Amino acid sequence: MNKRRVVITGLGAITPVGHNVSQTWQSLINGVSGVGLISRFDIDNLPVHIAAEVKNYNPEDHFEFKEIKKLDLYAQFAMIAAREAIADAGLTPNSYDPNRVGVITGAGIGGILTFEEECIKNYTMGPRRVSPFFIPKMIGNIAAAHISIENNFKGINFNVMSACASANHAIGTAYRAIQYGDADIILSGGNEAAVTPLSIAGFSAMRALSTRNDDPEKASRPFDAERDGFIMSEGAAILVLEELEHAIARGAKIYAELIGYGASEDAFHITAPTENGEGSARAMLMAINDAGIKPTDIDYINAHGTSTPLNDKGETHSIKTVFGDYAYKVKINSTKSMVGHMLGAAAGIEAIVCVKTIENGIIHPTINLTHPDPECDLDYTPNVAIHHQVDITLSNSLGFGGHNSAIIIKRYQ
Repeated sequence: MNKRRVVITGLGAITPVGHNVSQTWQSLINGVSGVGLISRFDIDNLPVHIAAEVKNYNPEDHFEFKEIKKLDLYAQFAMIAAREAIADAGLTPNSYDPNRVGVITGAGIGGILTFEEECIKNYTMGPRRVSPFFIPKMIGNIAAAHISIENNFKGINFNVMSACASANHAIGTAYRAIQYGDADIILSGGNEAAVTPLSIAGFSAMRALSTRNDDPEKASRPFDAERDGFIMSEGAAILVLEELEHAIARGAKIYAELIGYGASEDAFHITAPTENGEGSARAMLMAINDAGIKPTDIDYINAHGTSTPLNDKGETHSIKTVFGDYAYKVKINSTKSMVGHMLGAAAGIEAIVCVKTIENGIIHPTINLTHPDPECDLDYTPNVAIHHQVDITLSNSLGFGGHNSAIIIKRYQ
């Protein structure tokens, strides 16, 4: 059978640098950092005091009180991003068959804030004080369910959980489902809200986080020689993926076309990537082959770029493996330098960045890249945005456990 073409018709986001796509994009091209001291809980006994929180967030601006009691923060973020994406796509109940609209989200952790709160209740006040909403607030699939319930979307619906590769895997799976006729429209992306005491303690214990507590805005520094770990972040990013003819028939604005997806596994270590980035290279090559293009057709790579010593070096090696000499010519950046690491939601915002880069012809900077690592010697767009014609983009995401994923987005024509 001929695979159906899949386009992107709507975007929605809430991030540490903006409460919507427009605010987030403007912050990114202006090099604004969303990292600061943690404000939501006591940090005195924690080794890490910094994170990228969603600023000035009040759930009552978005939900009724009775809804807030049923929604973990990660699900709130997902629903807010989905609402923006739906409105942006111009989706109205008479413009689609609800049985043909799905939701596939990515969350690496899910409702850990609820988990912590209810554990404390259980051990300090007893099991009878545990909320009846505990389980349905916490589970990783519930954000996708809430989006569908709110909008009467009755098609394919589930959550992908593959650590920091989750949103790319979700988007790639949604892409495949539309290609093969399982749905006409799928909302896909990622959502996460893991800036919590237990998460910070856990990631600190494994020495994954930056400890640059005295200089938060400069703590996330992908590909810099002085990088010392990633910054915990939160938020959500949702894209509306749609079959091309369906989008045309309803007169939708088409942002770009999704043309390739690849996924692989390192089979090496629970947290560390392979030193030469071999697994990530295979995922990128799979996506390139799926798209039917050559590596040299890609104008821009949104790197995983976490600001950890091993990841950035390994990813640089993987790009060189795939692109050869062209690796030194292709434009690259790391969105995480400003928004931090949104874990399961990271690839969602990075996919939106790819779309906005194509739309605007601007590549946002990788901030804080002031002391280049000799082993990270590619063009990562240091510190200042550049104007550059971009027609084909690749977004790379990797996750604990050795999960690798890549998607390719192209200018629609």
